[in-house]
Amino acid sequence: MRVLNEAKKEMVRDTALQMIVEEGFKGMSMQKLAKAADISPATIYIYYKDREDLLNQLYLFVFNTSNMAALENFSADMSFHEGMKTLWLNRFNYFTANPYHSFFLEQFINSPLITVAAELEDNTYRTKMKLFYSNAVKNGEVKKLDIEIYWSIAFAPLYQLIKFHLQKGRHPDKPKGITKNKVLQCLEMVLKSLQP
Repeated sequence: MRVLNEAKKEMVRDTALQMIVEEGFKGMSMQKLAKAADISPATIYIYYKDREDLLNQLYLFVFNTSNMAALENFSADMSFHEGMKTLWLNRFNYFTANPYHSFFLEQFINSPLITVAAELEDNTYRTKMKLFYSNAVKNGEVKKLDIEIYWSIAFAPLYQLIKFHLQKGRHPDKPKGITKNKVLQCLEMVLKSLQP
């Protein structure tokens, strides 16, 4: 039996993420991945059963890692303002430091592959978010809204800022990247719109 090499598994994972972001899901085969990672195709199968398992494991890795990063120094008992500031800055910092993760999640979530992987997700993040929102409503800090409306107002602007940041310089009249001050300015507008 071959010994698992975590560094090699990480290299396969990172290479696969890059390939998927640059070429899409159809552009990633196990053969192409092995060639890009400069390993034998058989090596990939030590870590993943098949292509579908690889894609699901990539999704779960990025999903769980990004959510755990978002929850750093966060508590569901924080004031709504402080909690949102922590979540926004953590999420912004994580995805700007890991752009392939941002692009991969967006592709994966908008693909039919999400149905299988979603069943395997760690629900820690969602549980804390529900408790945080429910505490904020109970404390009179935020309006009670349908979850889809709340989530769209509370977090969609952040994800759009991340996209703008990662597309640095595509518009000649715009500065290269989004600053922390712009993130906080946008957050203040979001918080005002959610006040009861």
